[in-house]
Amino acid sequence: MDIEQLRIFCLGKKATTESLPFGPDTLVFKVADKVFALCSINDYQFINLKCDPEKALELREEHPQYITPAYHMNKKHWNSVSIQMPTQTIIQLINHSYDLVVKSLPKHKQLALIKGV
Repeated sequence: MDIEQLRIFCLGKKATTESLPFGPDTLVFKVADKVFALCSINDYQFINLKCDPEKALELREEHPQYITPAYHMNKKHWNSVSIQMPTQTIIQLINHSYDLVVKSLPKHKQLALIKGV
């Protein structure tokens, strides 16, 4: 998955915004102001994605060549996913990350997302 495919996919998700809050090299995708994906623009090798802690460990064991604990992130909840991983799997992991963040939002924000407010 190249960086433009990543942008198109992430920005196609409801209420998603992109920004550069950590400087001009780190592209961040948020839903309702909460991060669900980020990557380096200049050294696009991996995408950091939020993950259920148990699933994160399973994925790291199943795919050690593609998935590692996320650099500069809470390693219990975040994985770094290589862009060399099959695109369909990356899409599934982005969806999982987005869904986790949405589920963590207060109920009124979740309802606003569903209604498109």
